[in-house]
Amino acid sequence: MNPGPLVGENDVPEWMRPLLRSVANLEKKHFQRVKPPADGSGRPAAVLILLGEGEDGPDVLLLRRADTLNSHAGQVAFPGGTIDPEDDGPVAAALREATEETGVLPRGVRPVALLPELYLTPTGFLVSPVLAHWVEPSPVIAVDANETAAVARVPLAHLADPANRCTIAYRGYRGPGFLVPGMLVWGFTALLLSGVLELGGWERPWNRTDVRDLDEAWLAVSEPELPASAKEQT
Repeated sequence: MNPGPLVGENDVPEWMRPLLRSVANLEKKHFQRVKPPADGSGRPAAVLILLGEGEDGPDVLLLRRADTLNSHAGQVAFPGGTIDPEDDGPVAAALREATEETGVLPRGVRPVALLPELYLTPTGFLVSPVLAHWVEPSPVIAVDANETAAVARVPLAHLADPANRCTIAYRGYRGPGFLVPGMLVWGFTALLLSGVLELGGWERPWNRTDVRDLDEAWLAVSEPELPASAKEQT
C-alpha cells in the first residue's frame, strides 16, 4: 500500500483537513532519521495515530506500557505492533493491535492516510504509521495490565503548549519530548507527534534549548493522576 491519503478532504472534519493536505505532499525525510537496511530486512509493523475530538478539542489516543515489561517498560506509544501474515496490510494490523491493546472498536475508526514507513534502529522494525479519524469514539481501557499501564486521550492543545515541550537527552539521543501528567512522551512516538502537530498546523514555537535527561523529565510528569482531559477512558 502506497503512502498518502486514503480518503478525500470532505471525508474528514474541518480541523483535520490541513493535516490531510500536508500528508498528500509529505516527504519521508519529514520523520525519517535513519534509512532502513538496503536488503529490506526490517520487520514490518504498524501504529495507529488515532485523532478524535473531545471536550477539549482534537485529541490523540496514547498508551503507557507496563513498568514490568522486559523492553520499553513505562514508555508511551501509539497502539500498534508487528504486521502478522494474516493481516491485510498495515491498516488492518494497526486496527487489530489497537483493539487488542485498548479495546477500540474498529467500526468507529476511519483510516484517512498512510504515512511513509519509518525504520527503528534499536528494534529493526519498519513501521507504517496509520493516521485515522475517530468518527465514533468508543470507551477504551488498558486491556491487559501485564502489557499496558494506562490508556489516555490527550488533547493536541496540551501537546502543542510550549510549557509541555522539551528536548530529551538520553545516551547520545536527542529528540522532542512531551510532558503529560503521568506520561512522558519521547523517542519514536514523540517524533511522530511532533511531525503531526507541524503538518496539521497545531505546532507553537517552543524552547528547543530546554534539554532534560530522562530522570529529570519523569519528575515533571510524576503526578499521581492524569488531568480530567487526559484520564483513562473507561
